[in-house]
Amino acid sequence: MKQPLRLKLRAAWFVILLSGFAAAATDAPAELSAGLQNPGYHEQPRWFKHSFLDIREDVAEATAEDKRLVLYFYQDGCPYCAKLLQENLADKAIVDLMQQRFEVVAINLWGDREVTGLTGEPTTEKQLGADLKVQFTPTMLLLDEGGQAVLRINGYFPPHRFKAALTYVAERREQVGESFMDYVARVSPVEAKGRIHQEGGFMSSPFRLGDNRDVSMRPLVVMFEQPVCRDCDELHEDILRREPVTYSLSAFDGAILDAFSSDMLQTPGGREMPIREWAAELAIKYTPSLVFFDATGREIFRTEGFLKAFHIHGALDYVATGAHLRQPNFQRYLAERRESLSALGVEVDLMD
Repeated sequence: MKQPLRLKLRAAWFVILLSGFAAAATDAPAELSAGLQNPGYHEQPRWFKHSFLDIREDVAEATAEDKRLVLYFYQDGCPYCAKLLQENLADKAIVDLMQQRFEVVAINLWGDREVTGLTGEPTTEKQLGADLKVQFTPTMLLLDEGGQAVLRINGYFPPHRFKAALTYVAERREQVGESFMDYVARVSPVEAKGRIHQEGGFMSSPFRLGDNRDVSMRPLVVMFEQPVCRDCDELHEDILRREPVTYSLSAFDGAILDAFSSDMLQTPGGREMPIREWAAELAIKYTPSLVFFDATGREIFRTEGFLKAFHIHGALDYVATGAHLRQPNFQRYLAERRESLSALGVEVDLMD
C-alpha cells in the first residue's frame, strides 16, 4: 500500500536525525521534488564524468586513457561536500591533477539511479553505497585498473592532504609497496594558514570598490581568495613580498575578498551585492584569482589559479603600464618581457 505523504516525510526526517545531517535526503517524495531543486544541492564541476553508471565500463575507459577512476559519494546538504567543492576544487593544482590523471563519477548516497556494479550485478546508487559500507559524505574510492580500491577517503580531507592522496594514487605508489601514511610522512604536505591575508594600503571592509573609481588614476586589482588556500599563503608570504613585485603592486588600488563571503560590497560598477554572488557572476573558479578593473569599473584582465612570481609580476606590469592596450595576448607579452630581460643578462626561472 502506498504510504501517505505525511508518513513518508516523518520517516525521511527520522533518517536525517539518525545520520546527523540537517538536509533532506534526495530520495524525497516525488510530490515534493517535481520541478524543484533540493535547497541543499551543491553544483558539481562540469568536468566530472557523465557516466552511464556501469562501473566496469568506467574503470575500463579510465584505464584506456591511462587514468584511474574515482567514485565520489555525496549527498545534498552535506557541508563537507560543499567544503570539498568550494575549497579543494577551487585549487587549480588539484583540479589540473584530477582532470589529467582521473575520471570522477559522482554517486548520490541516497539516489535511486540504476548502477551496474563491478561484477555486473544491477543495483542502485544507495544500495551500492550500502554494499560498500559508505558511512560518511564525502567518501571517495580511488580505484585501480582492476576496480579495487587503492585508497579510500572517508570524509573530508583538507586540500594539502587531499592533493597528497591524489598524487599517491596517480603515481601508483602502492605498486612499489609504499603505504599512504609513509608517503604523507615523506612528502610532508604543508597545511594552509586558514585566514584571509591583508596587504598594506589595500581597502578594508566594508568594501566600496566603486567609490571614486571615475577619479582614480590607478587601476584596481581585486584578489579573490579563501581562508584555506595554500597558494594564497604563498602569494602573500613570498611573491608579493619580493621587492620588484611590491613596487609594481604599489601602482594599484587593491582589495582582498573571501570569494565565499556573504558580506555585502559595492562592485567597481557601483552595484550592491554579496561578495559570493559577485564572485559567482564573475565565474571565479580558483583561488587566488586576480581580477583587474579600469577607472570605469570594467574588467580588463585576470589571472586564475596560482602562478609563480614571473607571471604575477608580469600580470601587474601588463596592466599598470597599459601594455594590455597594445598587446592583447598576455603570453606574447610575457615572451617579449622574458626576451628583453635575457638581453640585459637577466635569466628568468619561471618556476621560482
